[in-house]
Formats: sequence, C-alpha cells, structure tokens
Amino acid sequence: MNLNKEQLWQYNREGWMHLPELFCREEVDVLKGELPKIFAMRREEVWREKDDEAVRTAFAAHTYNEAFARLGRHPRLLGPVMQLLDGPVYMHQYKINGKAAFNGDVWQWHQDYGTWARDDRMPEPRAMNVALFLDEVTEFNGPLYLIPKSHKQGIIEAGHDTLTTSYPLWTLDRQTVSRLADDGGLVAPKGGPGSVLLFHSNLVHASAPNISPWDRVIAYLSLCHVDNHIRRFKRPEWVAHRDFTPIEPLAGDCLLELA
Repeated sequence: MNLNKEQLWQYNREGWMHLPELFCREEVDVLKGELPKIFAMRREEVWREKDDEAVRTAFAAHTYNEAFARLGRHPRLLGPVMQLLDGPVYMHQYKINGKAAFNGDVWQWHQDYGTWARDDRMPEPRAMNVALFLDEVTEFNGPLYLIPKSHKQGIIEAGHDTLTTSYPLWTLDRQTVSRLADDGGLVAPKGGPGSVLLFHSNLVHASAPNISPWDRVIAYLSLCHVDNHIRRFKRPEWVAHRDFTPIEPLAGDCLLELA
C-alpha cells in the first residue's frame, strides 16, 4: 500500500494522517481475541495503572504473541511508513495501550522523538508512529489529542515526569502547549475499529483519562529507518528494541490465516 500525493502533502504539512477502517472487522477480531490473554500476563513488559490492575501498556507484544507479531509485519502498515521514511525500517518500539474504561489514566503532552533522542540517542527524527484502533475511538473514551504542524518545531524542551502516572515521560509545560495549540489548533482523530493513525515522531500529542464505560485499546508500532537506529541502550530491550534488521512484510491476509 502506498500513499497518494494528497496524503503525502497532508502528512508533511500537518504531521499526521488518518486512514479509516484500513483493517476489516475479521482482522480486528483476531487481534482483540488475544487481548485478554496478554492483559492477564504478570510479566515485566505489561505495565499497569496505579491501581495495579488495569493495563496501561503492554510492551513488545510482537515477541510473545503470534497475532501481534504478524501485525508488526503487516504490509498495510509498513508500506506507508517505508514510503514516508524513504527506505527499510526496524521496530524501535511496540506497545498496546489499554486505556481501560473508568481507569485509563492520562498520557501527558509530549513528543516521542524527544524521549527517543534523550534516552536512546536516536540520531534524527527519521521515525514515526502507526496506531491501529482496536476499539471505536470516540470523544468520550480518551482519544489521542494532536497539535498539527508541531512536528516542525524540532525537539522541544521538556521535563522528566516520573510521578504523575505509572509510566515516566518527558513532558511539555503548559505555556509551550498553549503556544503550539494557538498556532496549530487541536485535533482528536476518531474512528471505528480497524482505523489507522500515522503521525510524525516530533508531533506533540497527549490523551485524557478514560472515565467513560467504554475501553479504548490502540496498538502502536514505532518504526525507524534502519540507518537511524539508536546508539544508547539505557532502557530495557523490550522498551527500546535492539534488533535493527529491516522488517520483511508478510502477505496482506496474514491475520486472516489465524481467524
């Protein structure tokens, strides 16, 4: 799958793109069928909210679950990323963000590349995120908030927040977020299961707590050009991966083979 000229223009200008219902219901059902098993695991890769029950993030699911391993090599996700990054990619980070009904906590305002540069010494922002909605994402259940055009600001000064939530993050201050939002506005892409969101690694984003009665699970692939791999190995391998081998896409029906 390749993006057309209009889509490429939007991504370069805005720093993000939404592709509604890129995956069919049967493919999403395969992935969702694995979530109870993954979320029940008590292993170091599965981070929980402060209540120690609701899953905040399941890291590196592609290393211990076959369905999510196949998702990590799916051509519908890899094709646009390789097109935008102009070459082969490896998996820098893989996570399933739980955002459980009533319990999903805030993700503060941040840039992903800010963390990857500071903690992992990734040389350049030649990396991006691909987010697959596994539930319907609405205005009620903690959608992702994006500040369009903020990816053009480079790495923005940030502070290391280790207290607000169960997961430490390099976060932006209120004054900076207000300035960026005044310039670029705010968007909160919504859509049904199977929709995909692509966004630049420098795009400023966040999400509010989920106090609705509906779960909001999203799988995130953070993909990086192989020439731009990290130089520092401070964080656990299941957070910042060390395998810089180019990913070889599978067939387009690879998830349906598990149905």
